[in-house]
Amino acid sequence: MTGRNDPAQIFREEAADLLTELESTLLRLETRPADRDLLDTAFRALHTIKGSGSMFGFDAAAAFTHHLESAFDQMRTGKIAPNSALIGVALAAKDHIRALIESPAHADPAEGERLLALVAAQTGAAPAASPASAPDLADEAERPTTWRVRFRLAPDAVERGTNPLLLLDELSGLGDATITALTDAVPPIEELDPNRCCLAWDVTLTTTQPLAMIQDVFIFVMDDADLTIEPVAMDDRPEAPPANAPATVAQPPADVSPPPAPRADAPTLALVAEAAKPAPSAPSGQSDADAAKVAANAASSIRVPAERLDDLMDQVGELVIAHARLKQLIGGSADLQIKSVAEEIERLSNGLRDITMGIRMVPIGTLFGRFRRLVRDLSQELGKGVTLTMSGEDTELDKTMIERLNDPLVHIIRNSLDHGLETAEERVAQGKPPQGQIHLSARHAGTRVLITIRDDGRGLDRDRIRAKAEEQELIQPGAKLSDADLFQLIFHPGFSTAKTLTSLSGRGVGMDVVKRAIDSLRGAIDIASTPNRGTEITLGLPLTLAIIDGLLVRVGKGRYVIPLFAVEECVELPPGEDRRHLGRNFLNIRGALVPFIRLRESFAVSHPPDAYQKVVIISTGERRVGLVVDQVLGDHQTVIKSMSKLHADVANFSGATILGDGSVALILDIGQLVAVGQSFEPQRDAS
Repeated sequence: MTGRNDPAQIFREEAADLLTELESTLLRLETRPADRDLLDTAFRALHTIKGSGSMFGFDAAAAFTHHLESAFDQMRTGKIAPNSALIGVALAAKDHIRALIESPAHADPAEGERLLALVAAQTGAAPAASPASAPDLADEAERPTTWRVRFRLAPDAVERGTNPLLLLDELSGLGDATITALTDAVPPIEELDPNRCCLAWDVTLTTTQPLAMIQDVFIFVMDDADLTIEPVAMDDRPEAPPANAPATVAQPPADVSPPPAPRADAPTLALVAEAAKPAPSAPSGQSDADAAKVAANAASSIRVPAERLDDLMDQVGELVIAHARLKQLIGGSADLQIKSVAEEIERLSNGLRDITMGIRMVPIGTLFGRFRRLVRDLSQELGKGVTLTMSGEDTELDKTMIERLNDPLVHIIRNSLDHGLETAEERVAQGKPPQGQIHLSARHAGTRVLITIRDDGRGLDRDRIRAKAEEQELIQPGAKLSDADLFQLIFHPGFSTAKTLTSLSGRGVGMDVVKRAIDSLRGAIDIASTPNRGTEITLGLPLTLAIIDGLLVRVGKGRYVIPLFAVEECVELPPGEDRRHLGRNFLNIRGALVPFIRLRESFAVSHPPDAYQKVVIISTGERRVGLVVDQVLGDHQTVIKSMSKLHADVANFSGATILGDGSVALILDIGQLVAVGQSFEPQRDAS
């Protein structure tokens, strides 16, 4: 069985989510080792991977995970304390578990044995055997112990997918069990709700397994269940059934009260859950209505393959194009009924577009969370203490944007760590805290998302950047440049001010790759830096790459789309302002000179120009440029189509769209055009 219904593939997807959660939990546990909730979360993730892996045939992964799970069980029981070294081993072990699940044939057995030896060294246990096969848990057994397990599930447990029979089967698999169903809370049949769990159970279990194995049976239900697990004194223990006999279930009449509790002098163990009580109507502090709401929420989300969302977005895009065609066809019609239907279709298509785009939106925290591990590992490799903080993690961005942002953000963060942040000694000498700070933030700004990476390091060296730029003849000696324009030079291919190159990075090395990646997302990069105070890099990105609002303009006979988020204003080009200044064009906008580009000249248009041309002022950050067009046609809902491979390197265009009449309009590349326009200014200033 393959494809979407392949159980193994479903397990891989769920395991990937669990491993991501595990990594995040481990990194937080390193800074909060006393947090029991974090320990429990990590243990549950490992327990689920082990159990599900064994169920779906990933025996090597289950075996390896079992040994790591045992180490976390020792931490939960207080036998060992979490520490940075153990967390480091656990993170490496998590990577090996991922390899055992995603590509078991390529996983290195020697690496697994090495990691298990490190786990054993940290926990004080004997080195584990090779995890080539599932662990024999009986090897860890001690002498048999009898336990009394009493539990009552939440009333809505069955609605949420819990099967009590599976819990009882798992208990029976641990040893010899006598199971008694408690029916005292079962209502009369005319009042019985088949969706509510009214039974409780009393189980006497004789087993060689440790207490932790019994607790693990209830690991996913104990938060909402009433549960006690107590050892039974020898003289209270019932006669054990014959070896290999199946578990028996005794069901007393409804009027029979539960079995008596153990003697007062019997030892007890404190667990998270309380002792069994008479039939609560809902979990503690939760009404039936609240319980029903929890159950509804638990079932309100589904996993959808990413390609289905892409297909849906493509269909919505085609619908938008079809509506534009319809709108154009009825533009001159006087039939009010047809126009009414067209307006209704427009309303529905816009709503469907917004819903579809909303489905594709993902919190950027899913991306930011990956960098905790990166910062931790690099800080240890470089010997620098670094604290990573984040804000705006709930800011949403298109899933495609999230996927393509990972590499440029990794490169920027590596640069900040390697070259931007000083060593602890250097920081103390400058009066700074010995530990460096890197802060990631995200926020909405109109139709854009701004992602900021800020460090408190040494900042960019203006003099060295200028000297390097003059050496490479990127600027004229003595040319006047603003800080923003000067810092943009580090994105030039091959530009670097690093005195020595490291195995990690040097600020400027490969930053052209970052620029190209952000440009491909139709984004912009702004840099601000203060000597000895740090550097701030801000990425401005559109919410989505699928559909944007654009301004449709005409140049000659051709039509083009300008992304609306970049448009500041539209003005006429007065004949008095249409002048040449040293071969360059500038427009006076309320006292500020703004360079402008004649698109007719850039696109080699031979058609005569209109009598009154328009200038569309566009901007990225603080940089502004005017685009001279023949006519502004109006706003246009733009479905973005990628350029063909033959036209991928064509400058000034980032894509294309299909208009209502079936013709193609090219989408202007704002970053490229602003860069061309701004290149006028150094020569003007130099004069």
